Amino acid sequence: MICHIVLFTAKDKAQIDKIVEGLSVLTVIPHARRLRIARNRKSDQLGNDIDVVAYGEFDDEAELSAYKAHHLYIKRVRRPLRELRFAADHLGATDTHA
Repeated sequence: MICHIVLFTAKDKAQIDKIVEGLSVLTVIPHARRLRIARNRKSDQLGNDIDVVAYGEFDDEAELSAYKAHHLYIKRVRRPLRELRFAADHLGATDTHA
């Protein structure tokens, strides 16, 4: 499993809900069965710069690549309301008891 995490900051904090709404369209992509888009709760005591979080789990590299190749993903990745975008992918644990 691959965990795909993307963090966004908003150019205008009043537009955060609009960013979440726009990115939520990505959840209809067939390969995004386990994708969630949400506002950052901003409850960390050391840093709360991130406004929006996208978290997805993909079975393998092929599924993640198919998601990133979808026309909705390509269109949404360039949205003008976002300022910074940070992305990270990591291999998730296959055994939840580990």
